[in-house]
Amino acid sequence: MGTLVSYTSTALSPLTVTLSALDSRQGLADPLIVTDLEGWIPAADFVSGDALPELFAVAQRRWNAAPHAAAALAWKSYTYWLTLPVVLSWATTHRVPLVDPHHMVVRLDTGSPLLQIGFSKLQLAVPSGDPLVNTPEALVVGDDHLLLKLMRVSLLDHHLEPLAERIHDRVKVGRHNLRGSIASGIAYGVIRASKALPGSPEETITTVLDAMGLQDLIELLPGEEGPGVQRKTCCLAFTLPEPKICSGCCLRKC
Repeated sequence: MGTLVSYTSTALSPLTVTLSALDSRQGLADPLIVTDLEGWIPAADFVSGDALPELFAVAQRRWNAAPHAAAALAWKSYTYWLTLPVVLSWATTHRVPLVDPHHMVVRLDTGSPLLQIGFSKLQLAVPSGDPLVNTPEALVVGDDHLLLKLMRVSLLDHHLEPLAERIHDRVKVGRHNLRGSIASGIAYGVIRASKALPGSPEETITTVLDAMGLQDLIELLPGEEGPGVQRKTCCLAFTLPEPKICSGCCLRKC
């Protein structure tokens, strides 16, 4: 156990520093590695569809929303918190935490936000030359192109896209809308942490969205205090009993 604690502390310390720059990180487990799993649900249960009724019920109670809107808003929260440590770790150190659904856990109805996400097992993809290359938990990947490709496989192919299919099958929320929430979540996460990240947020966002194949779902707008995000899809918050039009909502352009 001492070796594992030492490894995770070293591996995640740059990410932990970056996350501390955020106004809120309450949707992430603290610490990120969850050792007491009581009350946590394996992410694989959401991807299989088994735990989706529980997620939808929590979201419907929270927002008094119709089933399709509750599902879309729950997905928006889920994708934001899942992508946040992945993208910020890559931006900070070019280490990519792999988010295999069997290695991730979720706790529902945690107040604000709707849920928390943590790791039950940590595996990092790292570039050759990283100080962690000789640790058993590290997967060594040769260059940044391959790291970004592996990020897409881990985040989208193995986790979010199968989950999106289960949600679409249950409540018929459009796939395009669901993918739009991934893109906007990535962009907002980078912007909110930009003071702690190297390089420009615009460049980081563009690089990641291009690698994910999500580049056409948002537009970055220039601003005096950093870029803004203009969505090209809607998260359905406007359908709530107390309608909400998000700052980057596509409806604002109508």
